[in-house]
Amino acid sequence: MKKFLTLILAALFLTSCGAKQEKILVLFYSQSNTTKTVAQEIQKQLGCDIEEIECVEPYTGNFGDVAGRWQKEMQEGKTVEIKPLTKNVKDYDVIFLGFPIWGGVYASPVATFVKNTDFSGKKLVPFCTFGSGGLNTGTAELKKNIKNATFIDGYGIRQARISNVKEEVEQFLIKAGFKQGTLEQLSDFSAQKEVTDKEKDIFHKACDNYQFPLGNPVTCGSRERKDGVEYLYNVENQDGKQTKIYVIVKNGATPEFTEVVR
Repeated sequence: MKKFLTLILAALFLTSCGAKQEKILVLFYSQSNTTKTVAQEIQKQLGCDIEEIECVEPYTGNFGDVAGRWQKEMQEGKTVEIKPLTKNVKDYDVIFLGFPIWGGVYASPVATFVKNTDFSGKKLVPFCTFGSGGLNTGTAELKKNIKNATFIDGYGIRQARISNVKEEVEQFLIKAGFKQGTLEQLSDFSAQKEVTDKEKDIFHKACDNYQFPLGNPVTCGSRERKDGVEYLYNVENQDGKQTKIYVIVKNGATPEFTEVVR
């Protein structure tokens, strides 16, 4: 019996030591604490390390003040100076990199960080917050400037929907393979067809309160979710260009758009 127990313990030890556990860092810049909320939720669910990217000269004031300074810096080709990190990216296998979307791409402090960091051999997971959208364009900009990392599909959430972050981050982490759990299996959207009056009403209830006009729906597809229905609209803008807008209608709730894909 003693010999049998020894063999069992040895097998368990070899199993636990056989696979190297990836070391994960959640690294982020946050202007209004919204991206910080997402970063902290990821860190909480994974139990990993976390650090915030900070500017030497922080952006201050309201949205207009921040946008004005950022645009001036862009025009002048000025690089925003950031404080040194206490953690070393080289010590980690996976980097979750978080940022707010500014002008369709990641915020300037993250641009400085990306420019001065070697991501060779790392797995890079983008996450972002935005007013209307930008995960696709922000990720594309990262891929253009970071050549030696393996990108994993990221996560984005509108600032207006930050109350949904816990459930959405959990599903995101399960889907990406960083966490075990039950993943909601979603069907494909139905084929795009001309919008009905009901679908137009849903679109306008979701989008008309946004600070900028989002256009008019042309066609629409939908799919069932466990908590309601999700719609995918093809939308025509004032300039004649088309975008895609995702709208969710949770059971008994007001319609809200989740993302604009330009």
